[in-house]
Amino acid sequence: VHVLGHRLGRVDMRELRTHIGHVDPRLRVEASLTLFETVLTGMTNTPDLVPRWSPSEFEESRARMLIESLGVEHRSDSRWFTLSQGERGRALIARALLPSPALLLLDEPATGLDLAAREQLLTALDNSRADHASLASILVTHHLEEIPASTTHAVLIRDGRIIADGLVDDVI
Repeated sequence: VHVLGHRLGRVDMRELRTHIGHVDPRLRVEASLTLFETVLTGMTNTPDLVPRWSPSEFEESRARMLIESLGVEHRSDSRWFTLSQGERGRALIARALLPSPALLLLDEPATGLDLAAREQLLTALDNSRADHASLASILVTHHLEEIPASTTHAVLIRDGRIIADGLVDDVI
């Protein structure tokens, strides 16, 4: 398997991870962190703030810009445990985008969201795609209604085998 031009098994995974943003709604985040602090953890690739590490002014500015672009700036200072699932999902997208990855992996990002929150998340993904046109992304979902409008290609997998792949409209 090759990822971003590197062969797995022959690449330093710590280095490769710096080029991959990952959104997983099941990520365990320290409950006392604020939304802003959680987004900053994207720079360290950890779910917690790293001792003796502090973000640069550029990183803080970029975090604020991403938080605003995803529509959760009004919750920046709110503790993680007080955020709704939808706000957490959008914060995790900002976290994944913070280090400017080449690849964004979204592992069932709409898990646990109600209809309104799911629509907000999908809109945020589409807007993010427009703002980061060169970013490749892979979204895993079991629900067709969770496929963002900006999706171009799809792969349908059943029992571990590819059933169909190609342009999203053809696969669906």
